Amino acid sequence: MEIRTEDGRPCRACVSVGDMLKKGREMAEKFKKGEPSTSTTTHKDCPADKDELGRATWKLLHSMSVYYPDQPSEEQKQKATAFMTSLSELYPCDFCAKDLRKDLKEEPPKVQSRQEFSQWMCRLHNKVNEKMGKPLFDCSKVFERWRDGWKDGSCDY
Repeated sequence: MEIRTEDGRPCRACVSVGDMLKKGREMAEKFKKGEPSTSTTTHKDCPADKDELGRATWKLLHSMSVYYPDQPSEEQKQKATAFMTSLSELYPCDFCAKDLRKDLKEEPPKVQSRQEFSQWMCRLHNKVNEKMGKPLFDCSKVFERWRDGWKDGSCDY
C-alpha cells in the first residue's frame, strides 16, 4: 500500500528505503517486459524515509532521556511529558504517530528522574522493536550507548 501526502505525492516519512527498493525491482521487471515506467534521479539530500527518520528520532529521544535532570523540576517533568505527547501528534509517519499515542496511553512517560525516564524510553523503544521484529536492546546499557560511550573506548575522541 502506497501512502501519499495531502498533495498526492508519496509520503517518504511513511515508507522505508526497503519498500522503495522493492518498488524499484517491480519497475525493473516492467521495463524488462517492455512496459512503460517512470524514471527518477536519486539525490543524497532527499527527505528522510521512514527508517532514517526513525533512527534519528530514537537518537534524539534517547539522548534527551540520558541528559534529563536527575532531579527534574515540576516544569521539566511537564515539558518532557508534553514533548512526548506533541511528538505523538506531529510525527510525520501517521501510522507511527498513532502507534505512539496508543503506547503513551498504555504507559505514560516516567519522568521523575533521569534513570526512570531513560529506562522508560528504552522500554518504549524495545516495544517498537518487538513489533517490527527487531532485536531488543539491553536497557542496562542506555547510558553507555547514548551518554558516556562504550566501555571499550571506541567512542572516545
